[in-house]
Amino acid sequence: MTTDNENLRLLSVFHYVIAGLAGLFSLFPIFHIVMGALMVSGRLGDPNEQVPDRVFGMLFVAMGICMLVLGLAYAVCMALAGRFLDQHRNYVFCLVMAALSCAFFPFGTVLGVFTIIVLQRDSVRTLFDRT
Repeated sequence: MTTDNENLRLLSVFHYVIAGLAGLFSLFPIFHIVMGALMVSGRLGDPNEQVPDRVFGMLFVAMGICMLVLGLAYAVCMALAGRFLDQHRNYVFCLVMAALSCAFFPFGTVLGVFTIIVLQRDSVRTLFDRT
């Protein structure tokens, strides 16, 4: 059992690291939000064609906000999965987040695969069932 506890603790730490990286990368769409705001205000683009620039600016702002919110939500969920792994709680949430982290190539993929492998062990499953 101590090996399983150690594996879950290490996976928990790595989930926190990936959550930090995901949080950092999710701040990149701020550039799109600023560029879209400049296009909407008319400070960026062709002054003769204000309408298309404003439409594209609104699109930039909307897409940037959506990407920012989704990225931050993913980072928070990864941090929660790390906490739940350490506390041996919410098995299904940890398994779903392990599967979703596989899309965060390359580090999330490695972490997701190893998390799925560890969570599929019967001894780890009993750890989650006990609490």
